[in-house]
Amino acid sequence: MYTLFVILIVIAALLMIGIVLIQESKGGGLASQFSGYNQIGGVRKTTDFIEKATWFLAGFMVLVSVCCAYVAPQAGGDSSVMENYQAPATNPNNLPGFGASQQQNAAPAAEAPATEAPAAPAEKK
Repeated sequence: MYTLFVILIVIAALLMIGIVLIQESKGGGLASQFSGYNQIGGVRKTTDFIEKATWFLAGFMVLVSVCCAYVAPQAGGDSSVMENYQAPATNPNNLPGFGASQQQNAAPAAEAPATEAPAAPAEKK
């Protein structure tokens, strides 16, 4: 039953995408491609149908989503998935060529010899 509801939601979502793309917006949208039909059937009737279809699909998606949440499969037991979790024995950052180990192999760049301050100029007599 859950799978059926998920399939219905996906189909409704695809139909909703198509209807929203067809709707006439300020820029004309894809509805401008059907201008010949608009002259025969009338612009107002096409807009009413598309608007009603949009609202119907939106309501249908909400209704099916609520039903899907109601029949969603639940865990069979009282045990947690994390109870049997074993921490990894090795830290991936300590593996060669990965993460922090790349920085450990690099030679320290801060060990350059310090330069002495220049001596003060000798006084002239």
